[in-house]
Amino acid sequence: MSKILVTGATGNVGRHVVSQLAEAGLEVRALARNPERAALPVETVRGDLTVPETLEPALDGVESVFLLWPGFSTGNAGELITTIAKHARRVVYLSAHVPDEGDSTHYQQIEGLIRHSGLGWTFLRPGGFAANTLGWADQIRQGVVRWPFGQASRALIHEKDIAAVAVHVLTSGGHNGAAYVLSGPDELTQAEQVRVIGEVVGREVRWEDQPLDEARELLMAAWGEAAFVEGALTTWESFVDHPERATGTVEKLLGRPALSFRRWAEDHAADFS
Repeated sequence: MSKILVTGATGNVGRHVVSQLAEAGLEVRALARNPERAALPVETVRGDLTVPETLEPALDGVESVFLLWPGFSTGNAGELITTIAKHARRVVYLSAHVPDEGDSTHYQQIEGLIRHSGLGWTFLRPGGFAANTLGWADQIRQGVVRWPFGQASRALIHEKDIAAVAVHVLTSGGHNGAAYVLSGPDELTQAEQVRVIGEVVGREVRWEDQPLDEARELLMAAWGEAAFVEGALTTWESFVDHPERATGTVEKLLGRPALSFRRWAEDHAADFS
């Protein structure tokens, strides 16, 4: 099997993709803006996805690419994908599950660019990331989490499972043209997620619903993209009456159950302590 390039290699998912591919003895190259600080167990080269020409050396000899696009807009993603298509044969793109297919997001737009690139492709569409609850860490330590929509229910997925599916798809046949909706096995409300984290770290934590205006202000300060903030709030609200359902796709692809949210909390207990 030819070399695999992993982008987003220093992120929550990318690090696991790199380590799992390396543990399998496969030829892996990681892309990082600062290779000397990446501390990855494989060849790591400098590159920036937002500057596509910097990928030319990284793509030399590469057959497959694990692609994670940074940011909330397509930017110059078209140029990037054209650059990838000049060298590689296939791409596994970490997209996202969009409940309302009528809304065109940057994820869907990038999927469209890939579909028309001539590359073989597989799309991974996870729903909620369990790792996003790390944003509550400071509040967990204080014993109260204030956030909107405590009764919004999601089947959050462990980043290790996303990586394991990516590795499976990158290293086995039969996935070309597939779009896999991924989830964890547990359908828990946000208030229940907080309770589980509290139980794991041995601390009683209660939930308080946060006013929307307050949440909107905090998210704008963090993300700086009004459309993305409004889209996120609308989506979270939808999970109150229409919960995100567990798909079972991880187990079908990997032959083992998806990791539970409690397991994720155990793996990250130190982050909340």
